[in-house]
Amino acid sequence: MKIPGLSFSWKRAVGISSFKQSIARATGIPTTRQGRQRKIGALLTSAILGDTKKGRKKK
Repeated sequence: MKIPGLSFSWKRAVGISSFKQSIARATGIPTTRQGRQRKIGALLTSAILGDTKKGRKKK
C-alpha cells in the first residue's frame, strides 16, 4: 500500500541526480534525452534561419 505524496528514489538518495545536474550546469549540455534533442533542434533552427528573436537587439 502506497502513502499518497510519499515517494522514494534511490538515485536521489545516492546522489546520482545531483551529480548529473552539476555536470549539466557546468557544461551547458542537458543530461536528459529530451533536453539534448531540444538543444540540438534550437541550434539547427538558429543556424538555418539565422538570428532568432531571443538574441536580437532593438535599434
